[in-house]
Amino acid sequence: MAAVIRLRREGTKNRPFYRIVVTDKRARRDGAFIEQLGTYDPLVEGDNFTIDLDKADAWVGKGAQPSDKVANLMKYARKKAAKA
Repeated sequence: MAAVIRLRREGTKNRPFYRIVVTDKRARRDGAFIEQLGTYDPLVEGDNFTIDLDKADAWVGKGAQPSDKVANLMKYARKKAAKA
């Protein structure tokens, strides 16, 4: 099974909210997922996401490919963790 780490859209019309999930590559965008790793709210200014880097790194170690946006969020989370 090819796993990917990507955003799953939730929320209402004109008010998007995303969950960062691990899912099968063939699954629909809002379909079933294996595990939830965090959240992302693009309408909030500043610190608008949470992600469990330990779980994300474990999934990447197992071969899961993060999407471009999730890879950027992981990069920002690493920078934020290094500052703290």
